[in-house]
Amino acid sequence: MASALASRYARALVDIVLEPASPLKPEDAVAQLRAVDQMLSQSPELRVALLTPAIPTSRKRAVMGKLLDEAGLSRLVRNFVFVIVDHRRIGVFSEIREAFELILDERLGFAHAEVASAAELDDRRRATVESELSRLTGKRLRLRFQVNPELLGGVTARIGSTLYDGSLRGQLEELRRELTEQSVE
Repeated sequence: MASALASRYARALVDIVLEPASPLKPEDAVAQLRAVDQMLSQSPELRVALLTPAIPTSRKRAVMGKLLDEAGLSRLVRNFVFVIVDHRRIGVFSEIREAFELILDERLGFAHAEVASAAELDDRRRATVESELSRLTGKRLRLRFQVNPELLGGVTARIGSTLYDGSLRGQLEELRRELTEQSVE
């Protein structure tokens, strides 16, 4: 869950990106924010320099401006990064980016699903899982896949607080529960 601070910055950017006259498509904004986040995470020196209060904001803006221009980022994202630098919030940039993606998806009607499978799923199986979950929920989904060998087989999916368990382990557990209940009767 994003902090109130990160959500406030993210919501402001989502509002701008979703305006009809916005010069930036939502998917481009996401890609550009990810590029900035990657730039910050891959350079500890840059991150320290941006977090150091002894370095004047004008120098921080100059360095970031050069890097953002070299990366070919839009004026909108560039200005947003400058606001983050000016308000000394670069330390929570990753959190702001994550909140931006979640708020944007929510406004565009997407739900997020965490899908775990016993083994890596190929593209065809991923598409099948996505299709079936969309049908079950009636929502467009953004899925994040991971491998969990403890499942033995099948998949589980968590969408919000709802867990869909189609795993072999879940089926065995259900069978055990049923057998236990029958033996008590």
